[in-house]
Amino acid sequence: MKTPKDKNKTTQSEAPQKKGWQPYNLDYDAQQLVLKNRNNKDVLNESHKMRMAVAYGLERFWGEHLRLGREKPAKGKYWKAVWDKLAEILKKADIPLPNDDINSQQNDRRRREEEETQKIQQMAQKIWSMPIEHQRVALMVLTQLCDALVWWTQRYKIKGADD
Repeated sequence: MKTPKDKNKTTQSEAPQKKGWQPYNLDYDAQQLVLKNRNNKDVLNESHKMRMAVAYGLERFWGEHLRLGREKPAKGKYWKAVWDKLAEILKKADIPLPNDDINSQQNDRRRREEEETQKIQQMAQKIWSMPIEHQRVALMVLTQLCDALVWWTQRYKIKGADD
């Protein structure tokens, strides 16, 4: 029971739930992504690379998970998880972020590669076709999300795990 002194204080659990995007959730989302990947060797160093990659734009940031997925699957999954989280966050703000599945179901290697190339081109076109205002908001949110990833990485990274 609240005393008269505490009458005007509201805890987070008592606060009315607001619809739409809430900026303070970025920190929580970043913390969860870092914790989920804390024990994967070399993965958390990607947080710093993600923050730098934001400057190159949405399409380049998105495409990085494809390159890493071929070379270092755990790192590629981390990049994709961050993109997925960004799409989830922006959806709350009614900003649709393209997030197509690129993996082909073809058994024939040549056809699979052709299909994946086509899907990559379509995905890039979707990103470039976003209204400029949505692109700017997406980049700003991605920047803040990556800043939070770096911060949590510095706190939770296991010493020697990324040597």
